[in-house]
Amino acid sequence: MEKGLVAVDRWVKGSQAYFLTHLHADHTSNLSSRWAHGPLFCSPISARLFPAFFPGFDSSLIRVLEVGVTRSITLFSKSSRSEVRILVTPIDANHCPGGVMYLFRGDFGSVLHTGDFRWESGNERVQLAKETLLSVLGGERVDFLYLDNTYCHPIFSFPPREDVAQQVVDFIKQHPNDEIIIAIDNLGKEDLLVHISRTLDIKIWVWPERLQKMHMLGLNDIFTSDTSLTRVRAVPRYSFSSETLDGLNVMCPTIGILPSGIIWGSSATQNDVESVGLSESKGHSSEQTTDSRKRSADGSLKLDGNEIKPPWKYDEYLYAFPYSDHSCFSEIQEFLKVVLPKNVCDMVSSRSVDIHPCHHFDNFNCEKCTISGRETT
Repeated sequence: MEKGLVAVDRWVKGSQAYFLTHLHADHTSNLSSRWAHGPLFCSPISARLFPAFFPGFDSSLIRVLEVGVTRSITLFSKSSRSEVRILVTPIDANHCPGGVMYLFRGDFGSVLHTGDFRWESGNERVQLAKETLLSVLGGERVDFLYLDNTYCHPIFSFPPREDVAQQVVDFIKQHPNDEIIIAIDNLGKEDLLVHISRTLDIKIWVWPERLQKMHMLGLNDIFTSDTSLTRVRAVPRYSFSSETLDGLNVMCPTIGILPSGIIWGSSATQNDVESVGLSESKGHSSEQTTDSRKRSADGSLKLDGNEIKPPWKYDEYLYAFPYSDHSCFSEIQEFLKVVLPKNVCDMVSSRSVDIHPCHHFDNFNCEKCTISGRETT
């Protein structure tokens, strides 16, 4: 695709049309309430949430694209000095509310930008996304793929989020007399919190700005900003630390839960944390549950024949669960089998492990574009 036509999660001047995959901060760098470089295309949910992230933004710039529906946009080619027609299809990324991938097609071929995505096997949303991709591609391979390669290494393997959510619920049940603190971002992990709330029949505290976003998502009866109504609180991840938990435990027994895939692949981290079973946490109240599901000797939980590792005791009061909104290695592998890209550009770099897809897969050419937010060229 010609340079200067389309930009995805890249908010500097120089393009004619701008596309937002989702509203996480690392994908909105340089986007602000005063931004006005051109039309901004996004999903309906992102458009609904936009005022909470960028108050005062000129809403006339926003162009809503329905997920799974192909739309034609007309831009101007400076090289040929003529109009060019581009077909764009937003596809559910199964990452966070409003998150989408973009498939662009035209005389240049096809370009797929995943943004951040989770390609969970057996997930209904993923199945629909797969059907949409295959239908739109019509048997053709993707010419160029911008890939979320956050966990593109064989050491990363995550269970389905639904299973991990139940594991978190079981863990909370094991500690009925403890305050529970869950680290989350400004967007994402809503399904986990909803599952906890509905299964345990409790409300969950969130800070006021997060409560506003929950209401904008239609989650009005689950969350509260009144700490007296619940012992389970979801707090900003930037404020979540061992020091904070140490201070809270001076007042009352408190356990911190980190739902993330980020520490579940590093062998160094594995040696530094203590793996414990659901009823083996130290220094906190616990009770035995009558759980019909089988547990291994190390406390891991077996669901439908698949074993989930027990939570890691990352610190005295902090436990990590492999709840990831990014695809793990095997899921990326399955995704590549679907889109069969001819060229791949990775968007994430890592200092600890090699997550460059060309070092793990073949049958395509690779380029290294290790920044989030690229102009599609």
